[in-house]
Amino acid sequence: MDKVRKEYRFTGRVQGVGFRYHAYHTAQRLGITGWVQNCYDGSVAAQAQGHPGALRDFVAMLQEGRYIVVDGVEEKEIPVNEEERGFQIIH
Repeated sequence: MDKVRKEYRFTGRVQGVGFRYHAYHTAQRLGITGWVQNCYDGSVAAQAQGHPGALRDFVAMLQEGRYIVVDGVEEKEIPVNEEERGFQIIH
């Protein structure tokens, strides 16, 4: 199955609760590349690339953090970045 890339925006209690680090470790476990960063409006933005099933698992697992409360997830498919290697936290 081919890779897909999606852009996400997570809202809720997602800043100051380890969400970006949870995203990083989850992506590593699932073989997903991309990035995650806090936004000024209190949400968290991310781009993730991998197999469709891995991306579904990624979003589901991000909602399981101890102090994390995801109230909403917006997602849209965007073009794959063939050059990308790894997943990073943007500070």
